[in-house]
Amino acid sequence: MDEALAQWLALREAADAAARSASLTHLVADAIAAHDPVLVLDLATGTGSNLRYLVDRLPGNQRWLVVDRSSTLLTEMPARTASWGAAHGYDVTRDETGFVVRGERLDCGIETRQLDLEALDAMEIFAGRHLVTASALLDLVSERWLRSLASRCRAVGATVLFTITYNGRSTCSPVEPEDHMVLDLFNRHQRTDKGLGGPAAGPDAVTCAARCFAEAGYRVRMEPSDWTLGSGDLELQRQLIQGWAEAATEISPAATPAIADWRVRRLQHVAAGRSRIVVGHEDLAAWLP
Repeated sequence: MDEALAQWLALREAADAAARSASLTHLVADAIAAHDPVLVLDLATGTGSNLRYLVDRLPGNQRWLVVDRSSTLLTEMPARTASWGAAHGYDVTRDETGFVVRGERLDCGIETRQLDLEALDAMEIFAGRHLVTASALLDLVSERWLRSLASRCRAVGATVLFTITYNGRSTCSPVEPEDHMVLDLFNRHQRTDKGLGGPAAGPDAVTCAARCFAEAGYRVRMEPSDWTLGSGDLELQRQLIQGWAEAATEISPAATPAIADWRVRRLQHVAAGRSRIVVGHEDLAAWLP
């Protein structure tokens, strides 16, 4: 399962990077610029795509703690980051706690830690952090988990940046009659318990997170970060359609024949190069006044 997830994370990394809000990244970088080094916590880091996006967009002297419950994904992170570093002119070397990324204006130490974030009980991971961040996470967690996250960030005075959170508003073209049915079933699946504090906030996650951080005293800003997938994203589209169909079938087994027919037609559109899919996401930044 973790190997399949690693492949999915690799497949989506470029789409995530293209979709993210540059303005919120700049806002957060400015908010933490006075700190030297900048101490960053990356939650559910996977194989490190969030780090690879942010590391050369934040102030140059950084110390990261990256946590994930999967040792498989964390094990892949240094090699993937080394390949990325070689392509971007950075030197990536191992050390006793993780690895280091260095360049002309960049000195970034990364500590990796395997940790189950279900209850968010490990307060020590937040200690001293100037930035708490995650990508493609918030729609998988519960409202209770989000309130706990806001409380822990507020306790240490951290700025936050959460990106590529699914918001339930996706469209496909050419249009098929079952599109709305499949999307509705998928959104219902997104609200099931993902093992992070109860039923997931799903498509309501950004709104819920904004409310939780505002109630904790933060100023909050949100920006769209939609995927727009076309003929250059065929495999990502195929995997997305397969995932939607599987989730929809799990929610409504009685609709299995209709969903299967829909999947065949959608995949035919992809194979013909005429498919376009927009997947709605939002980025959220929050900082203390």
